[in-house]
Amino acid sequence: MIRKPADLESNALKFWPQGIAEKERNSSIIPKLLETQDKFISLLNIADKEPFAWKKVLENSGQLSANLFLKHLMVLSDVGGEKLMRFKTELPEIFSKNKMEFIWNARGYSYKFHTLSSNRTWSNTHLNVDGTGLAAPRSLTPIIEDIINLILFCGASTANNLPAEISEKCVIGALIGHKQELDTFVRQRYIWVSRITGGATANSLGNLAQKYVVDYLKENAHSWNFDEKKILKISQNNRTPLKFDIVAKSPKGRYCAIEVSFQVTTNSTIERKAGQAQNRQELLHKHGHKIAYVIDGAGNFERASALKTICQFSDYVVTFKDSELHKLSTFLLDMDR
Repeated sequence: MIRKPADLESNALKFWPQGIAEKERNSSIIPKLLETQDKFISLLNIADKEPFAWKKVLENSGQLSANLFLKHLMVLSDVGGEKLMRFKTELPEIFSKNKMEFIWNARGYSYKFHTLSSNRTWSNTHLNVDGTGLAAPRSLTPIIEDIINLILFCGASTANNLPAEISEKCVIGALIGHKQELDTFVRQRYIWVSRITGGATANSLGNLAQKYVVDYLKENAHSWNFDEKKILKISQNNRTPLKFDIVAKSPKGRYCAIEVSFQVTTNSTIERKAGQAQNRQELLHKHGHKIAYVIDGAGNFERASALKTICQFSDYVVTFKDSELHKLSTFLLDMDR
């Protein structure tokens, strides 16, 4: 059934469903870090009397939570949850009795870890530094204190056989008391991080949109399988299998590729999908399969020509409304009858 763009638009949401928008806000961390980088720099500039002065300043601060302060350190040092969990298995063999000896401002200090020998993992979830965790400010806990001191000072440890990743990355504490160097390091680092993650929000929303569709279809066309990304014998050059956003496989072995695009602001994604539409439909039809599209978002409806092409070269097109997705699930079920 060929639908007209005007028909689609009249049945569109135009803007993100509340559930997806809330999930994206919880997972969008970098903007929060950029918003609070001045407070982070200020806190470390104040905490320059001795290496552990940061703890008292942080506890008296109403501007940064302990888990947000830790997240700044993790991003700036490029030490994430996976590395921390690995460090936790390696460090007990390096630090006798969980005690870290290190040099700060030409003087020797020590720190005894509270949780290095515990069964609790040093994961993002336990540290409350994932998207959901950062949504709730946390006070300083023993596990958060351990990781903060690890990232700040472990690179200056006097221990033998320290992993290179630690000696190279866990050195931010050396910048405490050096205001210009600290300011330059943090700002340049966040410029780099922002460039690397510039498309993270769009990618995150795109993945969430696909999951939204899959979850609905699994619930309403539960006899179908949605775990594959490729379709046997469907390739662009007879070598490389084509990838689709969603691949639906029927109990009888028929396939329907499903492409998803939800763009609130206009971009080229819809143009790319339109450019591929005719070839993909012809290729799938050749093998007895079909292709459907889930298109929504105010930005996509600004690309009238691309939308018209997709409508022309698809077997079914719907929007993100539940009533529309219900039509898609019915279309799938009808394919196997």
